[in-house]
Amino acid sequence: MALLDWIAPESGLRVEGEGVFLRPARNGDFEEWRELRAASRDFLQPWEPTWPADDLSRAAFRRRLTAYARDREAGVAYPFFVFRSSDEALTGGITLSNVRRGVAQMGSVGYWCGQAFARQGQTLAAVRALTLFSFRTLALHRLEAACLPTNEPSRKLLNRAGFTEEGYAKAYLKINGVWRDHVLFGLVSPLRAALEPDQGVSV
Repeated sequence: MALLDWIAPESGLRVEGEGVFLRPARNGDFEEWRELRAASRDFLQPWEPTWPADDLSRAAFRRRLTAYARDREAGVAYPFFVFRSSDEALTGGITLSNVRRGVAQMGSVGYWCGQAFARQGQTLAAVRALTLFSFRTLALHRLEAACLPTNEPSRKLLNRAGFTEEGYAKAYLKINGVWRDHVLFGLVSPLRAALEPDQGVSV
């Protein structure tokens, strides 16, 4: 079965949040996604990797869907689009990536929001929904996130979502063509922590 064909059953995955819902991207989302990203280019580019020349093309979108399907099938990433519940408008995207099992049981959270929907609460609701999905459905133990030190709205959002600022990484990610420092955040599952046995050491 081709990966693009495999996407159809996966589209049944849906994560509910407060005023939003998350679901995997579909072929039919292309036009709305392209319009939102194009209208938000100047708003998003300072915080994202450099966009390829064909980034908003249908061919590039299909490649995204193929990569998303591979990652979900392998269990290493769960990319979602974010939709407003009231009218099902696409507001942005959110991804749980770099999922590590074994002794780590963790993943990384990344997100973007269209300029027209900035500071309206949908992205915060999406982060909270993805957090519950990660801890309850995937049984992860820890989530990580990072943002540029100058991205004050994102720092506030992560704090409101329960993340704790944990450190500072030099030249952490290549953003808009430049290796940039990032502030690091972490969140340990309260569900798993409550189930952990006493870690005291007896002598």
